[in-house]
Amino acid sequence: MRNPVDSRLQEKLSQRLRFYEDLGLSPFYRERQTATKQASPFSSLLPSESIEESQLPKALPKISSAATVPASKPPVLPVAAGPTLFEAASKLAGETLPIVRADLGECTRCKLHKTRNKIVFGDGNPQADLVFVGEGPGADEDAQGLPFVGRAGKLLTQMIEAMGLRRADVYICNVVKCRPPGNRQPEKDEVDSCSPFLFRQLDVLQPKVIVCLGATAAQTLLQTNRSISHFRGEWLEYRGYKMIATYHPAYLLRNPAAKSEVWKDLQKVMAELGLQVKKNKAR
Repeated sequence: MRNPVDSRLQEKLSQRLRFYEDLGLSPFYRERQTATKQASPFSSLLPSESIEESQLPKALPKISSAATVPASKPPVLPVAAGPTLFEAASKLAGETLPIVRADLGECTRCKLHKTRNKIVFGDGNPQADLVFVGEGPGADEDAQGLPFVGRAGKLLTQMIEAMGLRRADVYICNVVKCRPPGNRQPEKDEVDSCSPFLFRQLDVLQPKVIVCLGATAAQTLLQTNRSISHFRGEWLEYRGYKMIATYHPAYLLRNPAAKSEVWKDLQKVMAELGLQVKKNKAR
């Protein structure tokens, strides 16, 4: 007959059982250690290996040792839209107006090339502080390959001279480089094909002020369909350059009364460039 279990040992066992019951590990039993199995020094602190899986606490789900945790992938970050081919080229070191003109080549990018005589790229001072941007070449410009040389061009020259400048002091160009048939307004696909070369011209020139002559020029640079009446004579911004829109000289030929409004716009440009101050000092 076995000796009864010591009361103190029995109390300790009871406390240990209650401890495991609090953990949700009851009932359980411990197998006898085989003679060949070496007991772990921490075995008294661990539950028995023969515990049923259903008896494990739900808060601690069993994880298979063979299971592999997939490597976490780095978060996918949004990719910023890069510059277009034309914008990237305009930022290359050494970009010049002749390089832009060479890239334009004998352009066939839109249907305007089918009826043109000459490409009208631009004309004037490549270091100009003031740039005038028009809509497109007319008949005289198409024949000579120079911008604003017809009746509207003569009026623009008078406007420039009234500001105390010479035509050679400024730079003049257009949104499209080929004449639209019948001097019609350039169509959207024609503007889309040609305007990147205008953008590159302006990036090379880096003027202090851009004057848009007419709605097409202003709408192209501002990327808007709003009428010029909404912003004519107001200071605007194009990629960091100060810009103002006014009426096209061809419009003034048809509406002479609007000349006073254009002169007010040009006086704002003169004040921005300090032309009035320089003119007074020259006297």
